[in-house]
Amino acid sequence: MSFSIPQASTPSHPLAPYGWDDEWADTFAPFAEQGLLPGRVVRVDRGQCDVVTPDGVLRADTAFVVPRDPMRIVCTGDWVAVDPDGDPQFVRTLLPRRTAFVRSTSSQRSEGQVLATNIDHIVICVSLAVELDLGRLERFLALAMSSTAGAALLGDGTPSSGYEAHPLVLLTKADLVPDVTTLSHLVEDIERIAPGVQVLPVSSATGEGVDVFGAIVGGGTSVLLGTSGAGKSTLANTLLGEDVMHVQQAREVDGKGRHTTTTRNLLVLPGGGVLIDTPGLRGVGLWDAEAGVGQVFSEIEDLSRQCRFHDCAHESEPGCAVLGAIEDGSLPERRLDSYRKLLRENHRIAAKTDARLRTETLREWKRRGLEGRTAMEMKRGRTR
Repeated sequence: MSFSIPQASTPSHPLAPYGWDDEWADTFAPFAEQGLLPGRVVRVDRGQCDVVTPDGVLRADTAFVVPRDPMRIVCTGDWVAVDPDGDPQFVRTLLPRRTAFVRSTSSQRSEGQVLATNIDHIVICVSLAVELDLGRLERFLALAMSSTAGAALLGDGTPSSGYEAHPLVLLTKADLVPDVTTLSHLVEDIERIAPGVQVLPVSSATGEGVDVFGAIVGGGTSVLLGTSGAGKSTLANTLLGEDVMHVQQAREVDGKGRHTTTTRNLLVLPGGGVLIDTPGLRGVGLWDAEAGVGQVFSEIEDLSRQCRFHDCAHESEPGCAVLGAIEDGSLPERRLDSYRKLLRENHRIAAKTDARLRTETLREWKRRGLEGRTAMEMKRGRTR
């Protein structure tokens, strides 16, 4: 896939269509003094990345900034500093990230995986070709809302603040639900589990909702997330006005498709804004998502404050407002089960991560101690 820099409608920095602004310019100033070139990562693969710069698109190696922490690996959406005179060219450093969408990896090391950075809208695509999986959507929402609650990391690995990525739920393939009343009920079902989140039915086939969606993502950077076959790449092509992203037909039996999108690609929309299309996600493990879980299940959190005991586990305690809500039907039992499941998973991941960090810290202390003893012995040997 080739990328090109579109011309801005008004005289401005050539990277303005990609989200460059005065704040990024101020952040980059020290690197500009070193003769480095600013750029935004539009794709990463095989240890290299495509970086759009004022001089065009460069193919740069990421080996110079390979850290131990996988949360700081160069990712699509990152702003970076590139050495324009290098041969080969290298990404020299990452600029501090404003926001990031992070999930846990499937490895045994309990590490986080950054899927997209410096995003303003997290668009969760849910296909209406299959039955709604409310539990999976709650999981996506918890991660999305955690991204707005400080899950983003700066270039030095510390949490960022002051920026938010706003979740949006897209009900794709809305043309498959022609009955207006049925579609309205589906939207209401999602709105009940997504407090404060806009839910928008769209159809790339008929154009329903596409203009509204285009207006929403017309400012800032948006990332499309969802399972394979949810229609993300088709929607991206619709907004772009051309078939840039390759798509395949989803299976009728389960609505899923092959992972035709194999890399995360950053695309500039003709109407303004930047879109990051991602491969379909099979697994969506939680990562530092306790704040997001609390927001997704805000009604349970509110009820918990009314319980007789402040440490109520909502199991069989007397005066439990949560159990009372289940008994009177105002809180579905499925919601409480999902809430407990996500909290348990997040706590388990957090505990494993803490244990891993303690082990790595202890290993580092031992290494430094050994180096210190070796240096001391060498010094003593020279003074004898």
